[in-house]
Amino acid sequence: MSFDLVLFGGTGDLAWRKLMPALFQAFRHGTLPADGRIIGVGREDLSDAQYRAQICAKFVNVELDKRPSVEEFNSFAALLEYVRMDLSKPDDYATLAESLSLRHADTVVMYVATAPSLFTTVCEQLAVAGLNTPNTRVVLEKPLGHDLESNRAINETVRKIFGENQIFRIDHYLGKPAVQNLFALRFGNALFEPLWRREHIANIQITIAEDLGVEKRGAFYETTGAMRDMVQNHALQLLCAIGMEPPINSHADAIRDEKLKVLRSLKPWTAESLSQDVIRGQYSAGTINGTPVAAYREEAGVDPESHTETFVALRTEISNWRWAGVPFYIRTGKRLAGRDARIVVNFRPTPHAIFNSQIGMANRLVINLQPKDGLELHLLAQGQNNRQGAQTASQTLAPVQLDLDFDKRFGLERVGAYERLLLDVIDGRLNLFVRSDEQFEAWRWVEPILEHWKNDMQGPRLYAAGTWGPSASSAMIARDGFCWAEES
Repeated sequence: MSFDLVLFGGTGDLAWRKLMPALFQAFRHGTLPADGRIIGVGREDLSDAQYRAQICAKFVNVELDKRPSVEEFNSFAALLEYVRMDLSKPDDYATLAESLSLRHADTVVMYVATAPSLFTTVCEQLAVAGLNTPNTRVVLEKPLGHDLESNRAINETVRKIFGENQIFRIDHYLGKPAVQNLFALRFGNALFEPLWRREHIANIQITIAEDLGVEKRGAFYETTGAMRDMVQNHALQLLCAIGMEPPINSHADAIRDEKLKVLRSLKPWTAESLSQDVIRGQYSAGTINGTPVAAYREEAGVDPESHTETFVALRTEISNWRWAGVPFYIRTGKRLAGRDARIVVNFRPTPHAIFNSQIGMANRLVINLQPKDGLELHLLAQGQNNRQGAQTASQTLAPVQLDLDFDKRFGLERVGAYERLLLDVIDGRLNLFVRSDEQFEAWRWVEPILEHWKNDMQGPRLYAAGTWGPSASSAMIARDGFCWAEES
């Protein structure tokens, strides 16, 4: 199969940090279709050779085992071309159309890795140039809009130009091997399904923590914040994967229909719940791994009096028969105590205790997403302690765990998120991409929080870098009689 992949924003940060390394890995693994061409689009005046040299130089910043040798890069570079374009000028799209017409590739992918404000411009100009043919697919990066209204406007415009089956709204978390294992755990095994409901589960916690700050993206983060950057997309997609009903099959719309039901079932916000069940924070100066780090307001490109949140913790519920009354806690932030993404499913304790054990001790399933990829099943077993009497020891339970490390089992060379998603776009598989009605419901649910913050003059609570966020986050979950997993 032949393909042309046109990368708008081909000289940008995302292109060299994520997309080009992912395409190279697919090339190295032999999964990238052989008859392919990758066209970088940018405003700089570069020749093909200069563009290839620029991409080659950027590979120095990629993980060592994912860097190409000179021979490998030269082979990969034969796929790379460059087109200089001003995205506001129709004539430049006509030039692109002429270049694409020379090959008549089976599939043409338009990857729009630009600012969201340009999404509609690019798509409209593609239509004017006749580049919205049936064999064209368009990939839209997050964030798709800034709020509900802008998201609606972008999607309405794009759907007038491309069919829904041609639009690939990318959320790279859905391409992570660990998230694929989450679907496999739930729908490929019968073990947990009878327990996957309110009668047996006390609470579920979703944590996406980073120890990094905003780095050089301060100006971008000022207009985004943790709610738009992480909660509205990544965290809610994980919540859907945990909470959805089994789909009737593995087809894209069957899966996305069930995720949509979860988003529509999220408990509506009230004035009281917005005040008590949503915590926003912002990191102040602190220490990460023994190294002092600056406060968010001291980062380049950040307003010294900024109210942008770098941390969000919230409590919600899914109002349906399976989950009614079970609290779901979401927590995400920058400059936290560690880099850790995981889902913790806390089961209810046994209804009647006949053994001695610590109060509140119960079974727990931990789904590790990063940096470790695997499952931990926390159980209770009889502990043998010679210092105890034989009768006491036989009646005492101690925690033990089964640790399934997928990296050790399947190897570290598994397909990465962007590699998997790019190959799915080329092959036309929509399973791991977000439908427009999913995005609408996610924004609809988030919108009251954003509106509440506009009128909240208190601003975000400060927390020292290197901690797990503001103390109000622990107080929120403690009101239900629970605690975050690392505090237990």
